[in-house]
Amino acid sequence: MNPYSDEKIVDSWEKNASQWSAAVRGGHIESRKLITNKAIVEAVLSHAPESVLDIGCGEGWLIRELASQVPHLVGIDVVPDLIEQAKSAGGGHFRVASYEDMAAGAVDGSFDVVVCNFSLLGKESVETLFGAVPASLKTDGVFIVQTPHPVVASDLPYIDGWRKGSWAGFGTDFIDPAPWYFRTLESWVTLFSGNGFRLLEMREPIHPKTHKPVSVIFTGAKAAMHATSA
Repeated sequence: MNPYSDEKIVDSWEKNASQWSAAVRGGHIESRKLITNKAIVEAVLSHAPESVLDIGCGEGWLIRELASQVPHLVGIDVVPDLIEQAKSAGGGHFRVASYEDMAAGAVDGSFDVVVCNFSLLGKESVETLFGAVPASLKTDGVFIVQTPHPVVASDLPYIDGWRKGSWAGFGTDFIDPAPWYFRTLESWVTLFSGNGFRLLEMREPIHPKTHKPVSVIFTGAKAAMHATSA
């Protein structure tokens, strides 16, 4: 197996599903507890959605956070163990599906918000997903992506490319970290514009101690919808 590939990412997450669930539910990841969890919840709820699709939902924490305010919630993830964890905790409808499955039409319906919270780690799979998301959005729906901030996420040259993974800050029980595909801010913007989206907003959640951006949250709408409503 290529150590820098979308396939390797899935392999790593399958090995670490139980560790991930324990870390998330135990509040062991400082940046999430302090900043990014609240940031993505606020970004989603700012659109007052009636329906949300969480792609790469993991063990389902975001669905549970939204459950009291959003009537229809669906989460998908490629890792069966994570979906079982999500189902056991409830809050929405969960199913096993890859990004390629979604591109093939595996997810029925259209949604007010489609959200990816730190779940876009690969190269080809992410490009495939961006092409598929518009079909799952209502006419006035939005696509929200939170990802590590490119300016501070890597010490390597600021160019697109695969990076070695690390579980630093996540706990001691994790093994075999997943690689991830680094994208510059420009490349993220191009992913949106190249797949029929107009970028509506870019938020940069700031760490209260370091005063540096922890992540970036992009919100895009279908370009045709934006032009019509302007």
